[in-house]
Amino acid sequence: MLQMPNEDSAEITLDVNGETVTRTVPVRRHLVDFLRLDLGLTGSHLGCEHGVCGACTVRVDGVVVRGCLILAAQVDGAEVVTIEGLSRSGEFAVLQREFEQRNAAQCGFCTPGMVLTAAELLESGVVLDRDGIRDHLSGNLCRCTGYQSIIDAVEAASKAQSAP
Repeated sequence: MLQMPNEDSAEITLDVNGETVTRTVPVRRHLVDFLRLDLGLTGSHLGCEHGVCGACTVRVDGVVVRGCLILAAQVDGAEVVTIEGLSRSGEFAVLQREFEQRNAAQCGFCTPGMVLTAAELLESGVVLDRDGIRDHLSGNLCRCTGYQSIIDAVEAASKAQSAP
């Protein structure tokens, strides 16, 4: 009997945290669900599922995006970096240290999104004051810290990075 292709699923191949991954996924599966359910990468969280809270933040081809707003099938061929990949590479070691020292990761739910967004800012090389940092992180919501410790951590990491 002739098998018809399943139009409800798609085969995708992408680079996730430096590893090539090929999977067949439901076409309506969001990227963050794919990362969590199919790959076991649970660092990115589901919060609002509307792209407002930033808990699902990941990098796609070097750009910070909301994983709850993108379908996994849309990133076929892309490079995806999650908090796990950023951690393994040591890319944000200074930022991680500053978050830890300033208790900027209280419950930890928002932390992956905050760190990925802050790392994007630090990589840009733009030195911002506290208001600029606050503005850059404004798409990431935190219910625990009141943001001051997060701003402190990003500011300290920025200063450490730009020190001679």
